[in-house]
Amino acid sequence: MNKTKRDYENIINIIPMILQIVLNVSLVILAGILSVLLVKELIVFFQMLIESDSNDYKLFLANILIFFLYFEFISMIVKYFKENYHFPLRYFIYIGITAMVRLIIVDHDNPLNTLLYSLVILVLIIGYYIMHITPRVSIKK
Repeated sequence: MNKTKRDYENIINIIPMILQIVLNVSLVILAGILSVLLVKELIVFFQMLIESDSNDYKLFLANILIFFLYFEFISMIVKYFKENYHFPLRYFIYIGITAMVRLIIVDHDNPLNTLLYSLVILVLIIGYYIMHITPRVSIKK
């Protein structure tokens, strides 16, 4: 094997490592930003509890669900690092279900939209069930 071919193979092997480092650094920065927003949402939540004169339960529930969305995204990033740089599909399904529940709570004026959001939740739950009962196949490299 000549020297140029080895150099080319070394460059080809280095590119995925560089991209993995960029991805990991970006996810750590995103986790930091989401953590700050999570704490900010918690402060807003406590302010709403202290200022109990507002009886806007929709806004209160929407803030709780936004809190859980931040929490799920942060836990998904943690899982990514714990599971050897792999995003589990079930976390995307959890986030989708939480987002759709938030949409139903916030925007329930149109019954057709509420029905469609509910059908989306049903599809996500069915997808999760199918994923859960399907045996895992590991791909060996």
